[in-house]
Amino acid sequence: MHKDSTPRASVLQHVSQNVRRLRHAADMSQTALAEKSGVSRRMLVAIEAGEKNVSLTTLDRVAEALDVAFSDLIQAPDARDPSRINEVAWAGTIPGSKAVLLSKATATREVEQWEWCLQPGEIYPSQPDAEGWSEQIFVFEGCLTLMLGDTPHEIAAGEFYMFPSNQPHAYRNDGVVATRFVRNVVI
Repeated sequence: MHKDSTPRASVLQHVSQNVRRLRHAADMSQTALAEKSGVSRRMLVAIEAGEKNVSLTTLDRVAEALDVAFSDLIQAPDARDPSRINEVAWAGTIPGSKAVLLSKATATREVEQWEWCLQPGEIYPSQPDAEGWSEQIFVFEGCLTLMLGDTPHEIAAGEFYMFPSNQPHAYRNDGVVATRFVRNVVI
């Protein structure tokens, strides 16, 4: 994806606004942030101006120096749901190469990542997890029916969904092709 394309340009704007806002909130000058992060002041000026296609490593260093999460730098400043990011965080030099940060959740102990495949007609019922646990689902083939109690939620290929997993839930494939998805359990 070219850096001037709309999705990438909006992320550069988000990073620009967020770095400036968070730096001011921390009462830091660009020079102080440069010293603390190890990122040059010149690079920080370009980032805050929205002119620099910055690396993920550089953003990690800036986030750490500001004592915020990486996602706080790339998320839309006016996001209604702070757990749902869905922003391109990196675009390669070859069109179509990209990394999208879909969502975030606070973990107290660990995160488990699972790859699932449900054949047509298959169902997996799950017991409620402990209070504070959550799950993140990303479907990459087929369509998953996620049951939260008696309420079905259809998640198509390319979509994701997050939910607190301290409630009865089940995964179901109501389609005619296999459904493949990644499930992160945030503990």
